Amino acid sequence: MGSVTELIEIPLTSEQLAQRYRALAADPRLANLPGKIELDVWGRILVSPASNLHALLQGRMIQRLSKLGGEALAEASVSTAIGILVTDVAWMSSATAASLGTRTPYPLAPDLCVEIVSPSNSRKEIDDKTAAYLGSGAREVWVVYPQTRRIEWFGPEGRLEHPTFAMDAEGLFDPARTSP
Repeated sequence: MGSVTELIEIPLTSEQLAQRYRALAADPRLANLPGKIELDVWGRILVSPASNLHALLQGRMIQRLSKLGGEALAEASVSTAIGILVTDVAWMSSATAASLGTRTPYPLAPDLCVEIVSPSNSRKEIDDKTAAYLGSGAREVWVVYPQTRRIEWFGPEGRLEHPTFAMDAEGLFDPARTSP
């Protein structure tokens, strides 16, 4: 008699999670699901709806980070020790971009991973994501706090006084401007 798997006994491997994530990304039934989809190590789907302020900050940061060269992108999926996480914003050098290509999810983190805090996030979640991105090879992680209009920077050695990657933050948190 064949064996039947009724439950997940141990956390899924990186490759098992990557296979599940690719299947979710290709599933047309999920195409209009609001928010980003992440997977924890048990394969559970985590969905985080984003506000328009969140989207505005994403766009502004991508525009500003693009000036560094390389590639700046939104919602890059990354295989980490705690599951498949999706950055709010990421930047990678041309060399890193060439190395990672367009694989989904990335087996290593981009050089810079940015998390924009939402009211539904917990301190533990943000700390865990920061550690996971750094553990997956990110050179730096930024945590953006829209309500208090501040950014914290982290490297492998811990919290940084200043970011390594230069981005002009002037006006980043200004309210959306409208055309006349």
